Amino acid sequence: MTRGLFVTLEGGDGSGKSTQAELLEQWLVARGRTVVRTREPGGTDVGLEVREIVLHHRGHVAPRAEALLYAADRAHHVATVVRPALARGEVVVQDRYIDSSVAYQGAGRVLDAEEVRGISDWATEGLVPDLTILLDLPWEVARRRLDGARTRYDRLEAEAGEFHGRVRDAYLALAAAEPARFLVVDATLPMDGIAERIRERIAAIA
Repeated sequence: MTRGLFVTLEGGDGSGKSTQAELLEQWLVARGRTVVRTREPGGTDVGLEVREIVLHHRGHVAPRAEALLYAADRAHHVATVVRPALARGEVVVQDRYIDSSVAYQGAGRVLDAEEVRGISDWATEGLVPDLTILLDLPWEVARRRLDGARTRYDRLEAEAGEFHGRVRDAYLALAAAEPARFLVVDATLPMDGIAERIRERIAAIA
């Protein structure tokens, strides 16, 4: 059996994760792979309910509660979607994973990043992606993209630029600490050029 492959896409809102996930899925299917494309939060029925709370709840959600909600969604998602797909030898292409929590709840909400990671490591029983694609984009550019596409901002998108600056710095620090796992791509590049860089890296490990 072909081994399963776990690929995650990370980056700020507006960086093009959904577009690149779709392009990657199409390319992998054309190469004969079975692909499960999913996201966090929201990749399961439970996740959709969690997504509504963490992204669209009106009013304050305590930072630690927010981090725990993401971890709870992640535990269920990995157990019911990700691990079964990998066991079947499929490719999981996922929009956001543990690095999002470390960046957004750790750096963005100014919680202890290692504690945030530890919660999710326990929730997922230590499942680490084979490859994490970081689509790096300055927040000012992301905001212009979002302004052209959004009529409703979620709780994280609506945060000030300083918040998103901390998130971006955290992502880049994560990538620098684990260069073997991360592929960092300039998200201002043309869509096809980004896709080609991702395909080259996937071809080397798939």
